[in-house]
Amino acid sequence: MTYILRTKQLTRTYRGKEVVSNVNLNIKQGEIYGMLGPNGAGKSTVMKMITNLVKPTAGEIEIFGERLTDTSYRQLGRMGTIIENPIFYEKMTARDNLDLHCEYMGYHNKKSIDEALELVNLKGIEKKAVKEFSLGMKQRLAIARAITTKPELLILDEPINGLDPLGIKELRDLFKMLCKQYGITILISSHILGEIELIADTIAVMNDGKLLQEVSMDHIAKQTVEYIEITTNDSSKAAYVLENHLHISNVRVTDGGHIRIYDCHIPQSEMLKLLVLHDVEIDGVHKKKGSLEDYFLSILNGGGIVA
Repeated sequence: MTYILRTKQLTRTYRGKEVVSNVNLNIKQGEIYGMLGPNGAGKSTVMKMITNLVKPTAGEIEIFGERLTDTSYRQLGRMGTIIENPIFYEKMTARDNLDLHCEYMGYHNKKSIDEALELVNLKGIEKKAVKEFSLGMKQRLAIARAITTKPELLILDEPINGLDPLGIKELRDLFKMLCKQYGITILISSHILGEIELIADTIAVMNDGKLLQEVSMDHIAKQTVEYIEITTNDSSKAAYVLENHLHISNVRVTDGGHIRIYDCHIPQSEMLKLLVLHDVEIDGVHKKKGSLEDYFLSILNGGGIVA
């Protein structure tokens, strides 16, 4: 198994406080690796250390099989990045910004600029000044800049901020294509768990600067359990009926009038019949399987599945 990026006990301290503490990442070549965590979890700081924007207080970073140092220019040249809010020369055009990027990266295949702009759906407006771009367009341009030099490793910090649902889907498809067809390894952070669930091969869950778990999506899919979700206008009464008349103990009441039943040994028809007999109005019934959001919240609450 080839690892394109590994960190060992990676730590960063600011003013005596550890904002990243002993983080060990293991990112395989050719995968999409999702980094999840609430604001302030340390995701951006880890990415800044990987890209040499911030120096670790302790620990090591290994990229492409070599330790990252202050003079790792060749390794950094094999990476494309978006860290936090992308900055451009606002009065210059999108094309001129990408052309300048290629110049200081020492990359001379200018045809790749057209390819990158087309991939992010900015073809035809590349001569417009960046100051006239919307937030979503600037985010697309940042991704174009990150992929123009054909990187082997793409590091994306919240890359779908500011995009509408259609734009998010287009970039989701783009990331999957870059990984599968171009062989680019992608490290991506996001607070939109559903999007990471759709594209990631492996996830890392972070909180308070610590890596709580690193696990494959295949493992999560095998471990998450099925449940029946009932939508009702009186979830408390429904839960009481199920627990006291059918002796179903594993019942969870969630927001929005939903009840999740994890003890499925009793036929669904019998549960619904009993609820109706007790004048509980049923708005919907669905059989579901635990999502990445369920897993993520379980990890943050200290109840995660051990990988």
